[in-house]
Amino acid sequence: MIDAPPPPRAVIFDWDNTLVDTWPTITRCYNAVFDTFGMAPWTEDETRARAHGSLRDFFPVLFGERWEEAREVFYGTFNSCHLETLRPLDGAADLLRDLVARGVYLAIVSNKMGPALRTEVGHLGWNRLFGKVVGATDALRDKPAPDPVTIALSGADLRAGDAVWFVGDTVADLQCAHATGCLPVLVRPEEPAPGEFSAYPPRLYARNCQALGALMCGGRGTISA
Repeated sequence: MIDAPPPPRAVIFDWDNTLVDTWPTITRCYNAVFDTFGMAPWTEDETRARAHGSLRDFFPVLFGERWEEAREVFYGTFNSCHLETLRPLDGAADLLRDLVARGVYLAIVSNKMGPALRTEVGHLGWNRLFGKVVGATDALRDKPAPDPVTIALSGADLRAGDAVWFVGDTVADLQCAHATGCLPVLVRPEEPAPGEFSAYPPRLYARNCQALGALMCGGRGTISA
């Protein structure tokens, strides 16, 4: 165990499966595309392992020249169900409101399309908690490129550094944190396996939003750089 760094002055959150549970929705959308293309479906575990990065980066790799057709099927399915299935993770709302009450600047950097992302934030009534909500295609390049972080911090008099925590559940989030000099924080139920994030190691790990809140109040973390 190690002492956590000082409490953050700003926190940039990933969205999907960091603050809200969307794996069932994402899996449903991918499988709608696979069904259309005559491909084998993914389980939710397979989606968790494979579906990283933004759609505009990942779909051309997965579907080749037909990636735009695949995108239309994906978003047609997504638009029909994403608000109905959206659920905040336990403790997320309390964590965000506590940070705002303590004067911490909050932003979101996600690879979900910007309009859909902002619709979801508004649906939960969280608009006023975040200085910036940055989604895919809002910047010239998507996460893990540093461009979205520049936009996210433009709402505060801050530069990326250890005082800015980047919190997420995938390697893309950790890679973005390293690319921008933010403090990389992994939040997910499973502890990282040895060597899992050797290229982009987290400085801190928390199993859920409650544990993350304890870290941000000067608790103890389980990973060092």
